[in-house]
Amino acid sequence: MESYEILVTILLTGFILLLFTGFPIAWLLGGIALIFTSLSIFLGDNFGVDTYLLDNWQDYALIIDRIWAQVQNWVLVALPMFVFMGLMLDRSGVAETMMSNFVKLFGRMRGGLALTVVFIGVLLAASTGIVGASVVLLAVLSLPIMVESRYSPELASGVVAASGTLGILIPPSIMLVLMADQLSLPVGDLFMGAMIPGLLLGLFYTIYVVVIAHFLPKWAPAPENVEPVSVRMLVGTLLAVVPAAGLIIAVLGTIFFGIATPTEASGVGAFGATLLALANRRLDIATMRQVCIETMQTTSFIFAIFIGATAFSLIMRSLGGDEFIGELLRGLPFGPTGIVVFILFVGFVAGFFLDWLEITLIMLPLVAPVVKDLGFDLVWFVVLFAVCLQTSFLTPPVGFSLFYLKGVCPPQITTMQIYRGIIPFVLLQAAAVAAVFMWPDLVLWLPAKVYAP
Repeated sequence: MESYEILVTILLTGFILLLFTGFPIAWLLGGIALIFTSLSIFLGDNFGVDTYLLDNWQDYALIIDRIWAQVQNWVLVALPMFVFMGLMLDRSGVAETMMSNFVKLFGRMRGGLALTVVFIGVLLAASTGIVGASVVLLAVLSLPIMVESRYSPELASGVVAASGTLGILIPPSIMLVLMADQLSLPVGDLFMGAMIPGLLLGLFYTIYVVVIAHFLPKWAPAPENVEPVSVRMLVGTLLAVVPAAGLIIAVLGTIFFGIATPTEASGVGAFGATLLALANRRLDIATMRQVCIETMQTTSFIFAIFIGATAFSLIMRSLGGDEFIGELLRGLPFGPTGIVVFILFVGFVAGFFLDWLEITLIMLPLVAPVVKDLGFDLVWFVVLFAVCLQTSFLTPPVGFSLFYLKGVCPPQITTMQIYRGIIPFVLLQAAAVAAVFMWPDLVLWLPAKVYAP
């Protein structure tokens, strides 16, 4: 091995081992970057090791310049706006109204409560994009009802955790915003490309619930005493969907029809969610203050990891890490399609130990150029990778949706029941990955239609 290959190997191995210390990953990434920057400059000065970008001690400024260039990107302004929108919508009362009306209409059938969770999960995903808020909200609203209706704890917890994670894929998605920034891709292309795969995943969940309710009726029993369907009930259900649908149209519609950029649409969404909270009499100074504080905390968490990962990626490239990874991937005896499958498998396994944020900021920029050189469409691959990364929310030990769910679920639902409940949904997500892999038009058709002359 050449000297730069040894340094890259030590860098990656050290990062993986230090992950298990439990030290905050943002500071871990930044600290490793500074240590290896010093090491590479020292070796270059004293032993003549070629470290590409970093030749002397003044080149520390390259890290600051790179971070400053990244945070100046206007695309990233959409992050706090979408976070604010999701948190404000969480407090607006829209989801509670939808849940109460949907339960009256669909709860009368076998599996109807679980189907209600999927439908509302899709609507929340298309209007918030915040997984934590969606999972907690769905759990608080639906789990007590499903437990009272004698639903299987596995089915109830699994459908809540899985439906809540749809927000990371269905636009507006903060994950897609970051992916677009990292690879210099249009956010609108990724939003449009992810729409059909996200809805397809919701369809898979719906089919699964229907099948379970049919073959295992004890898992999702129908209630004994139900209110008869009336015109008032149907009208109430339709009216309950209008606020969320209006917000979706205001955000995604303006992007898809070229009226606004994703950054501008995020501001529209934040303002629209605030208006919904005001209309439902849920907006006061305390609520606004709490939403702003949580938005700041979430955004700061994202940007702390973003800054650390930027520094880490710079030193990785300065040591020739991108060439090293590229050569390793191209040297695999699988062919182009096999290499993409291998990358997806590594991303899936990494999701057991890392959050989507770290994988997006560290792994994706290293593998995407290789995939592009192999002749694959980069928008297709990024959306495919995003679908794969969605499993990171459901796979232990670092499945954040599982932590969110356990924190608010009824005490009679155990951790092992939650783990068993998410297994079918992880398999359904794998099926969605396979579908997008085999039929790229699931991603590419909608952007092509929108941009068609």
